[in-house]
Amino acid sequence: MEIHTIIFGATGMVGNGVLIECLEHPDVKSVLSISRRSCGLTHDKLEEIVHEDFLDYSAIESKLRGHNACFFCLGVSSVGISREDYRKITYDYTQKAADVLSRLNPEMTFCFVSGAGTDDTLQSRQHWARVKGETENMLKEFPFKKVYLMRPAYIQPGKDATRVHFMYKIMGPLFPLWKLLFPKYVMTMEELGQSMVNAVLCGAEKQTLESIDMVHLARRTQE
Repeated sequence: MEIHTIIFGATGMVGNGVLIECLEHPDVKSVLSISRRSCGLTHDKLEEIVHEDFLDYSAIESKLRGHNACFFCLGVSSVGISREDYRKITYDYTQKAADVLSRLNPEMTFCFVSGAGTDDTLQSRQHWARVKGETENMLKEFPFKKVYLMRPAYIQPGKDATRVHFMYKIMGPLFPLWKLLFPKYVMTMEELGQSMVNAVLCGAEKQTLESIDMVHLARRTQE
């Protein structure tokens, strides 16, 4: 099976890492990156669209056809941002992309990077957890071939990562210790990218995948 994927958020740490993994994977034949600025990479597989309005895709709709995967990595921390803006970026942007892509590519597998602690029961006291949960619940209703909800906790950036948060630069050298103490909650960027690719190639046993589930999925091979 050949994968032709769209990646949203390739200028962020997670999206950049997933993009690098896709460019290196032999089953990923083409990648369309959609972001507000260039991701700074060039590759034979990669086409890039710099797009400003994530609530309107009418100008680039023709470019969105013919893809069988979407890795939606666009997101923002809830720290230092208003509740209204956090909801717009997390929920509204995702909803609009899913609406357009499900209409144009009904055989698409849609992988959404959510986060550990997301609450799809909407009972959490944390605003961000409820908004992420609402977004997950909304995505389940779209007529994609498959929807997978990825909830990573700590992700160790890859060696080729060009977008690494300061916190990860500090914590990175301790990754072997985190892996030993908290094996269910840590993973590498390679494992995250591979789990997304395998979700398209092989499918997953669960729709909602925690870190340990993604690690196991990353190790699967096609049957």
